[in-house]
Amino acid sequence: MEINSLSDREYQKTDRQFVLTADGSKTLYDSRAGSHFHSVNGAVQESRHVFLESGLKYFLKKSGKDSVSILEAGFGTGLNFLLSTAYCQQNKISMRYTGIEAYPLTAGLICQSEYHQYVNKEIWDSFISTYDKAMQEEISFPPFIQLEIIHQKLLEFNSGKLFDILYFDAFSAGSQPEMWTLESLGHICRYLHQGSVFITYAMNGNLKRNMSALGFRLEKVPGAPGKREMLRAILSETPSV
Repeated sequence: MEINSLSDREYQKTDRQFVLTADGSKTLYDSRAGSHFHSVNGAVQESRHVFLESGLKYFLKKSGKDSVSILEAGFGTGLNFLLSTAYCQQNKISMRYTGIEAYPLTAGLICQSEYHQYVNKEIWDSFISTYDKAMQEEISFPPFIQLEIIHQKLLEFNSGKLFDILYFDAFSAGSQPEMWTLESLGHICRYLHQGSVFITYAMNGNLKRNMSALGFRLEKVPGAPGKREMLRAILSETPSV
């Protein structure tokens, strides 16, 4: 069943539980999707490799900027946000972060992730205490971070902002095929500008064809443990789809 076809009430009945991964960190298993939120080969390791190293750090080095705006498709447990926040706080990078999540988790469930181990106490406490508020309005983590969580499905998302990086962290195409169509990718990529970076853990022929059709220059980069390669794509022209 497509996850996007569920109501909030139906989704809250889904059996979800945290499981230990190969690097000692936890990931959430979603029984309805039949998928884990992050890799069982190492949840934190995957997030750092895919989104922090190959996305955020790549963009900052390429652009030379001391500020960045990030759009995430699939906010989930907030792991990518937390690790990105820790890096930006440490390096005095201003970060504006918008996470799209059709079915937000509760703060109580996120606490079971024990991701507090991977960021400092101030970041973790601020995130958990303002999590619900971030779904109502943009909040600040002084002095460098701003966060908003958009409780919408991907195709419902609309914004007047453009972003430097798109973290595309949906469930796999096998579990959530509607997220990987040309229509969905074209919609979300409207909120990028020339030079923006699209980064995801996946790599397959259909994804490459879709991203090429949208005007991206494709880069095949080494994947996180358990995956040989993944896709990074740089926008060279404004998507027309």
